[in-house]
Amino acid sequence: MRKIPVGISGRHAHLTKEHLEILFGEGYELTPMKDLSQPGQYAAEEKIDVVSPQGKVLAGVRILGPVRKGTQVEISKSDAIRFKFEAPVRSSGDIKGSGPAKLIGPKGEVEVSEGVIIADRHIHFNLEEAIEFGVKDGDVVSIAIDGIKPGILGNVLCRVNKAYALDCHLDTDDGAAFMLNTGDTVTLVKKYTINE
Repeated sequence: MRKIPVGISGRHAHLTKEHLEILFGEGYELTPMKDLSQPGQYAAEEKIDVVSPQGKVLAGVRILGPVRKGTQVEISKSDAIRFKFEAPVRSSGDIKGSGPAKLIGPKGEVEVSEGVIIADRHIHFNLEEAIEFGVKDGDVVSIAIDGIKPGILGNVLCRVNKAYALDCHLDTDDGAAFMLNTGDTVTLVKKYTINE
C-alpha cells in the first residue's frame, strides 16, 4: 500500500463573506498567496488578530480561502493553553458550542460566540483513492509514523469527496510530537493489536 503525504496545519482562520467585509472593508476580496493541497483552497495574504475571552492576543493568524458559510479559527492545544482559549477537538465546520473569540482586522472587529476549535486528525481521499485504501467517508483509522520518533496515531477521520486530493492533515502539536513536516509520509493502519 502506498504512503500518504502529510500536511501540517498551523493556526488559521476561515471567514464568512460578511465577517471578511467587516474586518477588511466592504467588497473586500482575499488575495491568494499559495495554493493548498486541496483543490481550490489557498492561503491568503491577509491575517487577523484573534483575542481570547481573557484578553490574550493571538497575533497574525492567517486566513485561508475562499470564504465559507461559517467563520472558524483552528488552533493547537498549545495555543489554547498559552492564550487561554476554549477550543474543543472538532471536524472543520462543526462549530456548534465551540469556543468564542474576538477577531480584529484593519477595518473592524467581530465577536464570535463560537468557532474556535482544535481540528481533528483527518485524511482527505478522492473517490478512487478511497477505493484503493479500502475506506469510506466517516471511517476512523490510525496512521503509522516512521523516523526518529516513530509511533502510531489513532482516531484519524477519513473524509471522502470527489474533489479531494490525498493528504493527511495534522496540527502542529501532532507534527512536533512525531517530528513530522509537511511533505513527509505516513502509512494507513486500519487495525492493530496491543500486546499486554
